[in-house]
Amino acid sequence: MQDNSEVGTHGGRDLTRRGFVRVAATGALGVGALGKASLVTGTPSSARQVGTLRWGVVGTGSIANLMADMIKQAENAELSAVSSRRMETAREYADQHGLAHAFDSWADMIASDVVDAVYVATPTSAREEICVAAAGGGKHVLGEKPFASLDSVRRIIATCQENDVAFMDGTHFSHHPRTFEIRARTEELVGSPGSLASAFQFNLTNRANIRYNPELEPMGAIGDAGWYTMRAAVEYLPPDVEVEGAAAFLRRDEETGAVSAGSGALRFADGVMLTWNCGFDSAAVVGDVRISGTSGVLYMDDFLFDNGDGSAGFMTRGPALGRQTITVPSEKRAAVLMFEDMAAAAADRALRDQWMARTERTQMLLDAIWEAGLESERSGR
Repeated sequence: MQDNSEVGTHGGRDLTRRGFVRVAATGALGVGALGKASLVTGTPSSARQVGTLRWGVVGTGSIANLMADMIKQAENAELSAVSSRRMETAREYADQHGLAHAFDSWADMIASDVVDAVYVATPTSAREEICVAAAGGGKHVLGEKPFASLDSVRRIIATCQENDVAFMDGTHFSHHPRTFEIRARTEELVGSPGSLASAFQFNLTNRANIRYNPELEPMGAIGDAGWYTMRAAVEYLPPDVEVEGAAAFLRRDEETGAVSAGSGALRFADGVMLTWNCGFDSAAVVGDVRISGTSGVLYMDDFLFDNGDGSAGFMTRGPALGRQTITVPSEKRAAVLMFEDMAAAAADRALRDQWMARTERTQMLLDAIWEAGLESERSGR
């Protein structure tokens, strides 16, 4: 088995994350567009002065605590404030993470002069209101996912554009060098993609978790875990191809009525097929992506995650290249890079459309499988 653990260049091209972003930003890779917003736009961030964003966090749950540590590790990022419905909870979070400012109202935090950007780590049901208010207040916005609908995403994006602020969703793996390298080398490694299979499943038994509350998280496992299976399609399949057909089947939790699992398929206009699985009731974590093409197959059994040293890998096989295991190094975790990319987008308008386009297309695919799943329930299939 060939081990290309130190991949950095190929065919004279710099395939490190920095090199890919630089080439992509000039349009040289010709990746294309998602909707009206291009995935490759404008001036590379290295050409602009990137300033430090002072972050305010809305919410104090587990993901908000995890991301506090990621913000601290990121360049051009400073953790400044937190808001919670209860001042006691906000102060506990502030004390734990060494924040100078705690608020019992997200509106007050947005209106303050102690934050430049807002990380919205709330349930889906509250996300649009806060994102829109933050953008309207001139703050850059990073919102956890999913969103209530494609229309909701478009309202958030429109408000951000109107107020000249950056917007991004909280998908970590999109920012890892592995993602950029796979996108740059898809033709070489797999040829023309014919199918993508993606799965994200894990074990969640606590029915008190908000994921089991349809009022707070209406899509349940489809929104929470299915988001990532749709994002894999956005990152690794040809962009801006229309969906021609969708099929989905949902499984609901008997106790709460929440959607606990789902499976299905999407057919795109170029003939590419996407199959997906997601759920809360797997005995072990599953995070797979398989891209099958005309000249090879690329596989990841951990597409959402990076290693302790920041690196992440993938495997390929095909008649021309044989079997390869490729490790893509990174000095920083994907979530840390996400906050650094946000600072770059805040400094450089030309970098913003690519992130907004990813969010919009991911939600569009998510809405398609959700509606297909509901239709299956209505028809009794």
